[in-house]
Amino acid sequence: MNKAHIVESLRRKFSSEGAGKPVQRPLFPEMQSRGLTKRRAAQIVDSLFEIIKGRLEKGEDVLITGFGRFKVRFKWARKGRHPQTGESIIIPSRKTVVFQASRKLKDKINGVEDKKPGARS
Repeated sequence: MNKAHIVESLRRKFSSEGAGKPVQRPLFPEMQSRGLTKRRAAQIVDSLFEIIKGRLEKGEDVLITGFGRFKVRFKWARKGRHPQTGESIIIPSRKTVVFQASRKLKDKINGVEDKKPGARS
C-alpha cells in the first residue's frame, strides 16, 4: 500500500460510506462531513506523516493505539564486510526507526478473535 492508496481509502471512508458511523474526536473536522476531496485527503495524510516524522526526528516514540509504535533506536558502530570486495569496513553508528506492531494488530493479522474484557480463557 502506498500513499495514493491511503489517500483514496481515507477519502472513501469519510465521504459517503463512513457517513453513518460516529467518529470519535476526529483529528481533522472535515472527516465528519460528506464529500472529502482527494486533495484534502492527501493534505490530511501529509499532515499526519509530517507529525510522525517530526516526533521521530526529536527522538520521541510515536504510538498509534491499535496499530503499533514507531521507535527511534541507536545502533553502535560495528565491523562489517563490503559485499562485493569482501574488504573489512567499519559501519558508522546511526539512529534508525523500528516499528513494533500492537497486540491488537498482530491478533487481527493472525485471525485471532478479540477477547472480551473480563473473559477467562
